[in-house]
Amino acid sequence: MNDLHAAARRCLDAADPAEKVRLSFEAWASLQAGELMPDPSSPPARPIALPGRPERPRLVPSREVAQRGLGTAEGRAALVHAIAHIEFNAIDLAWDAVYRFRGKPLSYYRDWASCANDEARHFTMLSSRLAELGHVYGDFDAHNGLWEMAEKTAHSDTARMALVPRVLEARGLDVTPGMMERLRRQGDERTVTILEVILREEVAHVAAGTRWFHWCCERDGIEPETTFAQLLADYMNGSLRGPFNLDARRAAGFSESELAWLSTLG
Repeated sequence: MNDLHAAARRCLDAADPAEKVRLSFEAWASLQAGELMPDPSSPPARPIALPGRPERPRLVPSREVAQRGLGTAEGRAALVHAIAHIEFNAIDLAWDAVYRFRGKPLSYYRDWASCANDEARHFTMLSSRLAELGHVYGDFDAHNGLWEMAEKTAHSDTARMALVPRVLEARGLDVTPGMMERLRRQGDERTVTILEVILREEVAHVAAGTRWFHWCCERDGIEPETTFAQLLADYMNGSLRGPFNLDARRAAGFSESELAWLSTLG
């Protein structure tokens, strides 16, 4: 029996995107087959650092990422690239949740390994679409906001479950329908079809975050909704704003009182 935590580390360390995807698919298949299991004797997680990634894209502050209109093929390629970058980071975020936080039920590890497998598939779909648009991953600048939050929450599984899936990834639930509508107006049904798959599957990823955030709160004897609000205040500095996709967030496990509270942030 091989150690799932070690397999997650290999996925994190892989710098070549194709290799990271291959290892992710392989690890998920091995876990499903019963060939990988979390090993209690696995060495403790190393301090968090940048995962393996290619030399490009160049990482810049988010305000310096160029905004391009969707009326040109270049603009649509830039959008697809931005989403591909999010999915590439999401592979690492899911594997870090497997690697870093020990002593969880097997279902926790299955949830996040499954998520990593989905994100790897999403990245593959978007990379193929980029190629159709005459580009490759790395052709446009990108930012590192998702991984920066992983670094900030590396000490706390509760904060990680609250803030990465339920805040940063949940933003995809909020903004993707609008992107799809804008792309439809440009006649880009090919990209819309990919985003439909991603939106549907991301609901399950945010739901996993909700499930394990609640698990952490129950373990620690703390109230989830007040804890979530406090974590947002502590880490996000009031930067979360609407509009919110209430139906998708509801499907992802947000309570009606949470949705009502989020609506006041818009």
